[in-house]
Amino acid sequence: MFNDRLMRNFDFVLFGAVLALNVISLVMIASATFDTAPDGNTYFYLQRQGIFLLINIFLSIFFLRFDYNQLERFWFLFYLFSIGMLLAVMLVGQSALGAQRWVQLGPVSVQPSEFSKLIMIIVLAKVLDDRKEDFTGILDALPVFAYLFIPFLLVLKQPDLGTSLVFIAIALSMLYIAGIPARLYSVLAGGAVILAPVFWHLLKDYQKMRIMVFLDPEKDPYGAGYHIIQSKIAIGSGALSGKGLFAGTQSQLNFLPENHTDFIFAVIGEELGFVGAGMVLVLYALIIYRGMKIALEAKDDFGALLATGVVAMFTFHILVNIGMTIGIMPVTGIPLPFMSYGVSALTTNMLCISILLNVNLRRKKLSF
Repeated sequence: MFNDRLMRNFDFVLFGAVLALNVISLVMIASATFDTAPDGNTYFYLQRQGIFLLINIFLSIFFLRFDYNQLERFWFLFYLFSIGMLLAVMLVGQSALGAQRWVQLGPVSVQPSEFSKLIMIIVLAKVLDDRKEDFTGILDALPVFAYLFIPFLLVLKQPDLGTSLVFIAIALSMLYIAGIPARLYSVLAGGAVILAPVFWHLLKDYQKMRIMVFLDPEKDPYGAGYHIIQSKIAIGSGALSGKGLFAGTQSQLNFLPENHTDFIFAVIGEELGFVGAGMVLVLYALIIYRGMKIALEAKDDFGALLATGVVAMFTFHILVNIGMTIGIMPVTGIPLPFMSYGVSALTTNMLCISILLNVNLRRKKLSF
């Protein structure tokens, strides 16, 4: 299937860390949803996540057969497809928990905003690769934000503040690697401060409340602050070694909301304790480190930018998700990579890992 020289460049450490996180995820999803699965099927969520994990592993390995540089040929089609998916959410999307983010495709609910993250990484990598020697002023970065603007607004409209901020984190990281002068970040920061009041008025009331209870969870302990309070109780009660699988009181008695999706790290902290949570953090650190190493060793700028975008996305997700579970970040609804339940997020994350592995496989020019 692969040339022997290519296989010598396969990053087994990265792939192993991802598989380990997914195995832990399956166990924690089973524990978190043991008494809440629909139709009396105790392991409904576990089975569903497990099936799509196997599918995504095969897909990720299959895509390694193709050189990642082929993505450059179709970047604009990907971009139009992303816009089309996000528009479809507005027209025929399903609402849940106060947001319209999903499109039903048969038995599967698809969240287009998850796939749009990967597509934006590809689009920005192409745009920045074409303009990498042109960055002398802030105006040179405008094409990047122009491509970002429409998906950003469409996702913010859903509303999905978390994913909108992921777009910004990806763009800023890739701009830095592309060579934008560091001094221009102060200009961008100043612009963000000026636009902050306008951005505040665009937020929904519940999003504003989430930010306010981040500063003071007791402001609304039975409403917007409930998630943070219960999450901190769960993690704190896990102590060093945890209460044991299927033995967490906050998660098993359903005091902890969204315990198999956004707040699954709180379940890990309660049932596996500091030791289990620390092991998960080590695996994430290993993935980020290997991703950065792949970006530095990429054979071309396009590959380096792709890897940078993927690493930026993972890093932002990990910091914000874990941060909100321990009360140092506002609640934004960002899933924890490879850990939170969700077909769209799992597929996007596994495809991102496939891109990292692909860039690493071809980090040296090979002759066949």
